[in-house]
Amino acid sequence: MNTSEANAGSHQPLYIQIKTVLKKQILSGEYAPYERIPSESVLMKTFGVSRITVRQALKDLNSEGLVFTSQGKGTFANKPKATQDMQQLQGFDEAMRPKGYKTSARVVSIRERVADNNVQEKLQLGDKEKVIEVLRVRYLNKEPVSLDRSFFPVNIGEKLFGHDLTGDIFPMLEELLNLRLGEAEVSLEARPADDEVLQQLELEKGSPVMWVERLTRDQNKRPIDYEYLAIRGDSYKYCFKIER
Repeated sequence: MNTSEANAGSHQPLYIQIKTVLKKQILSGEYAPYERIPSESVLMKTFGVSRITVRQALKDLNSEGLVFTSQGKGTFANKPKATQDMQQLQGFDEAMRPKGYKTSARVVSIRERVADNNVQEKLQLGDKEKVIEVLRVRYLNKEPVSLDRSFFPVNIGEKLFGHDLTGDIFPMLEELLNLRLGEAEVSLEARPADDEVLQQLELEKGSPVMWVERLTRDQNKRPIDYEYLAIRGDSYKYCFKIER
């Protein structure tokens, strides 16, 4: 275990430095899911800190879902479950990278097709009007986490052809098309994964997924992007902050 990251002149509290080192090791796969991490005594000796400092670091990691404790057996690395804060409209990369996660995407297809009734209604299109459909698998720390099917009006989506779509499309819409994004409507529900989702996300038959529908509008309230997101329930969660 490399302790240099935890004491190289940092002004952060020691427990945060230790948490940062352990978090990086868990997210990088140095500690595999369900692998036991060093005991409190070993961590105390390794980092040269008190037990209370180690326990605070582990408590924070536990609250983030990165470790769990089994009574009498020790503390174990958990399978990382990424958390997206729903207080603002963000793309997958924008939400995950600042938290230390490595993200990527694989484009399955991009094509022009006739929109179905639901897509036509959401994007305010006419009967039989076409859309540009982009289908991608999103990866979190090299594991497939979601299958994203995005629909754009043709005058917007046709400009995506020939561009790198392995990152977030939101910044591309803003920079390439000079669109100013406004608000989004999001709905979530649990669904059984269909055959396509099972294959693309490497899931077993019968696995549930979180099904997300998101309609994004520009600042003039014009719908510009409608998406179906099939997200692995064991890898991702949304957090909401609401006030009375």
